[in-house]
Amino acid sequence: MARRSAAKSPVAPRRVAKAPPSEPRLILFNKPFDVLTQFSDGEGRATLKDFIDVAGVYPAGRLDRDSEGLLLLTNDGQLQARIADPRHKLAKTYWVQVEGIPTAEQIERLCKGVELNDGMTLPAQARALEEPQLWPRNPPVRFRQSIPTSWLELIIREGRNRQVRRMTAAVGLPTLRLVRVRIGDWTLDGLDQGQWKEVPARL
Repeated sequence: MARRSAAKSPVAPRRVAKAPPSEPRLILFNKPFDVLTQFSDGEGRATLKDFIDVAGVYPAGRLDRDSEGLLLLTNDGQLQARIADPRHKLAKTYWVQVEGIPTAEQIERLCKGVELNDGMTLPAQARALEEPQLWPRNPPVRFRQSIPTSWLELIIREGRNRQVRRMTAAVGLPTLRLVRVRIGDWTLDGLDQGQWKEVPARL
């Protein structure tokens, strides 16, 4: 007598529970001189990890190791892209200490756009600035005794590599110290060097 094989009941597909989306976070950080805008470094140099103990956030844009000031970090990819992408032309304000005393012609050249090796920059805003009240840089800026220095405020809407330094050099004003003080509506207000604070994550 033939044995009837037992029918196998269909197996329902397993549902994998999705982790709840994390809340968007946005951190404002006053990056000191000589700190890399990344969380690890194989050469033992100072990184963001030495100052920020928040998991899952990443820099929105960059700030050179030898530059100081405002850096934004977020865990939200869309917000990160909108802050960092030059197509959104988010204004970035820098205070720049330069060698020499800028002339009206040099400031006008910065405003109209400067020819660099990767093309003409967009028009910017530039003006002479009284020496701002800033934290002392460590190590201090090395000055040349015979050459006076001065400060500029420069507002750009691009993100080329080392753009501000290249712009001032192109008009004959080498940069000695570079501090970013504003990105869009976010500023360094209330932040000493090495300090950070969390703000609402919106653009």
